[in-house]
Amino acid sequence: MKTKTSFTCSECGYISPKWVGKCPNCEAWNTFSETAKETSRIKGRVRVEPKDVKKLTIKESSKSAKRIPLTMEEANRVLGGGILEGSITLLTGEPGIGKSTLTIQICDQIAALDKKVLYISGEESQHQIAGRAKRLGIDTDKLLFLAETNSETILESIKKEKPDFVVIDSVQVLFSHDIQSTSGSISQVRYAAELFMEFAKTTNTPVVLIGHVTKDGNLAGPRVLEHLVDTVLYLEGDRFHQFRILRSQKNRFGSTNEIGIFEMGEKGLVEVSNPSAQFLEGRKEHAIGSAITVTLEGTRPILIEVQALANITPFGYPKRTATGYDVNRMQLLISVLQKYAKTNLSNQDIFVNVVGGMKIKDPSCDLGVLMAIASSFLQKTIPSDTCYIGEVGLSGEIRAVSQLDKRVKEAKKLGFKNVVTPAQVKDIVSAVRAL
Repeated sequence: MKTKTSFTCSECGYISPKWVGKCPNCEAWNTFSETAKETSRIKGRVRVEPKDVKKLTIKESSKSAKRIPLTMEEANRVLGGGILEGSITLLTGEPGIGKSTLTIQICDQIAALDKKVLYISGEESQHQIAGRAKRLGIDTDKLLFLAETNSETILESIKKEKPDFVVIDSVQVLFSHDIQSTSGSISQVRYAAELFMEFAKTTNTPVVLIGHVTKDGNLAGPRVLEHLVDTVLYLEGDRFHQFRILRSQKNRFGSTNEIGIFEMGEKGLVEVSNPSAQFLEGRKEHAIGSAITVTLEGTRPILIEVQALANITPFGYPKRTATGYDVNRMQLLISVLQKYAKTNLSNQDIFVNVVGGMKIKDPSCDLGVLMAIASSFLQKTIPSDTCYIGEVGLSGEIRAVSQLDKRVKEAKKLGFKNVVTPAQVKDIVSAVRAL
């Protein structure tokens, strides 16, 4: 038995015999960490037996997999109809965002279906988990609990209890004595994920792994972890805002475009049935620098308020900051506004904020962001019953967006009489002049 040392890229899993600064596979910098693995030299070849192959028929593929439905319709929307039996799901998010709260609420809903639920925690004690469950009004007698960090011990305990649903909090604290590295390393995280993935597939038991994120908002540990699991869920939001957004980054059994919107309260995460009305609540009428736009998350149109502030900079270089919106996209809109609407923003500090903690990437919100900036700079109010939808091009034109009818219908339903679309304004000059 001899020990072999190698270096593994945390982004793509590429293995190098020596440390390098830049990964030759994914071209990421400073992502290699040392891993040690015991190997034994085997002489000759290992004899393997072939397996029978089957025809891939439509009849076999049409068999619908069995799902465990949840009473949370927002979670069902993101998961594609419920938790699929035999699936392994990775739930991640920033510290304190509500990952453990969401999972224990899901555990309570599954336990209410007379199913055995096992909650495994390597970070919190039984008293802490029970205290959280009591605060949320959950009957803890229905849930089984195990405080353990050893992967093999957890696996044997699961096989002994034979639960119908398993939650492991979190995968970064698990370790195995067979791996010569500390918990949270690339080797440990990958080994634990492979171990529980094999268990989930062979026993048809759904498993949820809770993961940590780095300070950049990316999943901690190797990127191969996202490839191993069936579903990757991100719980987003600001801890100082009440809204939480459950977003699917990967889903082998459903759409990745849907989102679930929750509100954090004393009794945990509560579903938001009408997010447009919630995001517009408390909006000030006739406010300067405020515009309403419509983003599309999957099949759901959501009205959001975009606020902008333009102020003369006291320094030589103006500052541009955005919360909930891409800064580079904002710089593009500012340049287009300067060139075609003849507005001098070179000496203006510009700040953009998406109200409610939402993060928008939909290009159809460009016109709303641009109009909020123009409103603040020109000190003109936008009518409170006006909504802006459209993508802004580099030539100053307003381009068409997808599913415009659905967006307009949602705006009309909430009382917006005037919905400015690309068909009404061809370029930003006419849009700005209409202020």
